[in-house]
Amino acid sequence: MRLLAGIGVVFASVTLEAGISHAQQLAAQTDQAPLQQDKPRKPSSRQAVAAAVAGPNGPASEAAAKPARRSSVKGPYYVDFRARTAASYGHAFIWYGKTSEKQVEVAGLHPAGDVLPYVLGHLTWVPSETGASYGDLDEQYLTASYRVYLSEADAKKVFAYIKHLQATSPLWNAETTNCTAFIGRIANFMGLKAPFHLLKPEEYVNQLREINGGRQTAQLAASDQ
Repeated sequence: MRLLAGIGVVFASVTLEAGISHAQQLAAQTDQAPLQQDKPRKPSSRQAVAAAVAGPNGPASEAAAKPARRSSVKGPYYVDFRARTAASYGHAFIWYGKTSEKQVEVAGLHPAGDVLPYVLGHLTWVPSETGASYGDLDEQYLTASYRVYLSEADAKKVFAYIKHLQATSPLWNAETTNCTAFIGRIANFMGLKAPFHLLKPEEYVNQLREINGGRQTAQLAASDQ
């Protein structure tokens, strides 16, 4: 009986040690194995294409790893705030278009007609025109210019606003709805600061450049995108 009891004790001890050793091996394997959430994710198709084209250290891989930066390069479109001489104190208007094209669009608020509407416009409101007027395309009459560049996406919105402003400006008045107030509304829409409108056109355009720090590019606010 004692012999059988001794053999049972020895067998139980060996079994227990074997179980402990197996448990330790499993624990060690579990500690070394990565968690499911730590496993590397499968790269997206865009990253795979970039890596295949440019290699592990190529520029495409760097572009995929870094966020895109906004370019400070001048856009292909522009709005040019301009002033020219006239029989009185001058006229303010804009040129706008694409830098690669010679043709320009002209917009500006002025009385419809000749001398009489202009004189009456200092006393009351008179019918207006919003396209090109005599001298707007002649560089020899130019007294001030401030050109601001736009991206293609922003230019579409700004040019559409200019057309809308032309269609909704039926009256001209020398003190309220005049040429400088007209181009000032365009400047504000582009995110620029605009001077007080009761200035001579040449002075107005020069101040427009000055209060905006001479910046040459404009970008619409996020709410306008």
